[in-house]
Amino acid sequence: MAVIESIHLTKIYDEGPVKVRAVNDVSLKIEEGEFAAIVGPSGSGKTTLLNIIGGLDHPTSGKVLINGNDISELSENQLIDFRLHNIGFIFQAYNLIPVLTARENVSFVMLLQKRPKAEREKRTEELLKEVGLLDRINNRPSELSGGQQQRVAVARALASRPKFVLADEPTANLDSKSTANLLDIMARLNHEENMTFIFSTHDSRVIERARRVITLEDGHIVSDVQQTPHT
Repeated sequence: MAVIESIHLTKIYDEGPVKVRAVNDVSLKIEEGEFAAIVGPSGSGKTTLLNIIGGLDHPTSGKVLINGNDISELSENQLIDFRLHNIGFIFQAYNLIPVLTARENVSFVMLLQKRPKAEREKRTEELLKEVGLLDRINNRPSELSGGQQQRVAVARALASRPKFVLADEPTANLDSKSTANLLDIMARLNHEENMTFIFSTHDSRVIERARRVITLEDGHIVSDVQQTPHT
C-alpha cells in the first residue's frame, strides 16, 4: 500500500485578476522507502506539491492520504503533532532558529518529542559530525555560511529519524563534496532505516541519485519514471 497518496490535488492562487494553478489535478502514490525526486522548471509546482503533501499548505481541492488517513481531517493541533513525529522537512530557506546554536537547532525537534537528553546529545553530535560541522556545534546561524546553515538544516531534519523526509532544493547552496556527502548520508538512512525521501530539485546530482524521477510542468505530472541511480 502507498504510504503517501495524493488524489486529484489542485492548488489555485489568486494573483489579482489572474488565477494561478500551481498544482493541477495531481494524483501520485509514494511507496515506503522510496528515494524520489520531483523535478521541473521554476514555477512548475514542485514546492507547492511538497508543502501540501507535508501538511504545510492546504489544497484548493483533492486530498492527501498518509498511511490511508486523510490529513485534511486532522485538526491543526493533530496535524502539528503528526508532522512532529513523522516528517522531517528540509527548507530551501533553511528556517533555522536564529538564537539557537547548531547543536540546539538539530536537537530541537527531539526536545519537542521529549526524547531523553543523552539520546538527543548523542544523535545531534553524530549528525553534525557526519555533515562536517562538529567544530561549529556552538555557532549560531548568523555565524555560519549559507552552505553550513543548509547542512545544519539537513541534520535537523534527520535527527528524529522521521518516517518521511521532504526536501526542497536541499543541495542548492552546497559544493560538490558536501552534496555527495549529504546524499550518501540520506541514501544510507533510506537503505538502513527504510526512511522515505522526496526531493524537490533542479540539481542533476540529486536527480542522478534518485530511484524515481517525477517531472512536473505547469502543475501537471508529465513524466514518472523509475531509474537505476548513479552512485
